[in-house]
Amino acid sequence: MAKRFGRSGYRPGVAAPLRHPGQILVGGFAAAVAVGTVLLSLPVATETGERTHLVDAVFTATSAVCVTGLVTVDTAGHWSTFGEVTILVLIQAGGLGIMTLATLLAVLVSRRLRLRTRLLAQMETKTLSMRGMRRVVRNIVLFSLAVEAVVAAVLAAVFLTVHDRPLGASLYDAVFHAVSAFNNAGFSLNSDSLMGYVDDPRVCLPIAAAVVVGGLGFPVVFELARGWRRPRSWSVLTRITVVLTSVLLVLGTVVITSAEYTNPRTLGPLDTSGKWLAGFFASVMSRTAGFNSIDTSAQVPESLLATDVLMFIGGGSAGTAGGIKVTTFGLLAFVLWAEMRGEPGVQVGRRRVPESNQRQALAIVLLSVGGVALATFNLLVLTSYSLDQVLFEAISAFATVGLSTGITGDLPPAGKVLLTVLMFVGRLGPLTVASALALRDRARRYELPEERTIVG
Repeated sequence: MAKRFGRSGYRPGVAAPLRHPGQILVGGFAAAVAVGTVLLSLPVATETGERTHLVDAVFTATSAVCVTGLVTVDTAGHWSTFGEVTILVLIQAGGLGIMTLATLLAVLVSRRLRLRTRLLAQMETKTLSMRGMRRVVRNIVLFSLAVEAVVAAVLAAVFLTVHDRPLGASLYDAVFHAVSAFNNAGFSLNSDSLMGYVDDPRVCLPIAAAVVVGGLGFPVVFELARGWRRPRSWSVLTRITVVLTSVLLVLGTVVITSAEYTNPRTLGPLDTSGKWLAGFFASVMSRTAGFNSIDTSAQVPESLLATDVLMFIGGGSAGTAGGIKVTTFGLLAFVLWAEMRGEPGVQVGRRRVPESNQRQALAIVLLSVGGVALATFNLLVLTSYSLDQVLFEAISAFATVGLSTGITGDLPPAGKVLLTVLMFVGRLGPLTVASALALRDRARRYELPEERTIVG
């Protein structure tokens, strides 16, 4: 009997997964959350030997796999060494999975697009080749482990020599925080996160560096490693990511430091260098890392609003950071600039951005705003917390940041479940939506009559 093939040359059973790559992504992360939940529900995973409540176990597993960092129980006090190692493995799997699957999805998208679009996509990412995917995945893993090893070695030396901690504890804490930082997870073995090191650059700066590198995304890091001396040859992805990351880090540092400069509960007691270090660290962590060296619940409304904006924007594409991504935000900024100047197309550097790319960015932003607004409304209904606190919590969960004003553990079960769903959707939603929209790209053989409407 003859085998049936589609027009593309693939058998239907083989081509089917390529039509819906988002299903693979969602299914893989859901399976990881399920395994993590089972392990964290075991009595051996807690210090007391008692089983963790199912809602808390699911919440923690989701937060780890989605590299968020929000917690309903104290990581250091509640979980045993087995539980902490389980969380660490989930963070590593989630971080590597995000970068690897994002790259694989890019390949799947490129194979389904028209030739012209595929060539443009290949120019932008420089990794869209099925032939080289094994090498790309290997490089992602090796690069991630190398960065984590370097940061862990630096932190271990600091903990051992400067803070006089035992060798075993120094190594354990260093590895945990290095993995958590590079993957933008924000889990800490200290009950107060990194508040004890608020004015110690030897701890804060290596962790901040790991967060930034992990949040840039592998395609950007790989391109910078090859051509950092030739900015004019950078792709649109790298240009937007590097420029906006730098701008947002500087603006965030200035705004947060200025707003909190005299606040006696945050930066007030520190000297000038300590204030700017803490402000810079807060700006970096707002980009979806989740560590905090100052009391987030004590921040003034101005700096909380600035943090909300930074969290929502997030970090780079195909990296461990969350949010709508700086590329999405930057692309819409270029769209706005082109519209204000009356230009017919959108250009970034010497490249023209296709309209389909612009629509994808707009769709991601509108869906993200809608998701955060809906979650905020429901949290206001379920709790008695203020809008500032609830909005901050919702954005932190959706953007997979992990910062909190301290209300996470006190939320009712329904509120915790809502944040769990928000973390999962926020981690996978933008990526899945972006790939789904790209895979739906097809030529229309007719055009309807044009009619302009009033805008504004």
